[in-house]
Amino acid sequence: MKKSDKPVAIVSYDEKPGIQAIATTAPDLPPVPGVHATFARDHEYKRHGTLSLLAGIDLLTGKVHALVKDRHRSREFIEFLKLLHAAYPARTAIKLILDNHSAHISREIRAWLDTRPAGRFQFTFTPNLIEGFFSKFARSVLRHIRVTSI
Repeated sequence: MKKSDKPVAIVSYDEKPGIQAIATTAPDLPPVPGVHATFARDHEYKRHGTLSLLAGIDLLTGKVHALVKDRHRSREFIEFLKLLHAAYPARTAIKLILDNHSAHISREIRAWLDTRPAGRFQFTFTPNLIEGFFSKFARSVLRHIRVTSI
């Protein structure tokens, strides 16, 4: 098999920091015909803290790889790279499209990448498609969610 026949995964990656983990202080009220058509929720809430979503979408398969962490530093990015490393066969090249955040280009990242087989990870620094996923996720899921803990 020629080198160019090596399998490739192309993953668009980014972080969404500052996701609030908030809880209701009273139960949601079910819809009541003629009064309110959807669930009603009290405006008061309890804030448990914030989290960061680290996610990448495989542009060839549509699979989303994700981690939820307290922060999004180099060490959390390495955890995400390990998740990708475990998700794809060893001979698959993993090409990441990501922004030029300092956590993606640190000495810690370069040192970790040096321990991986040559060509396993390739980075392209540019704005990317995962932003659209984050936007849709925030509008359709995150703004409605209530949790009991962080």
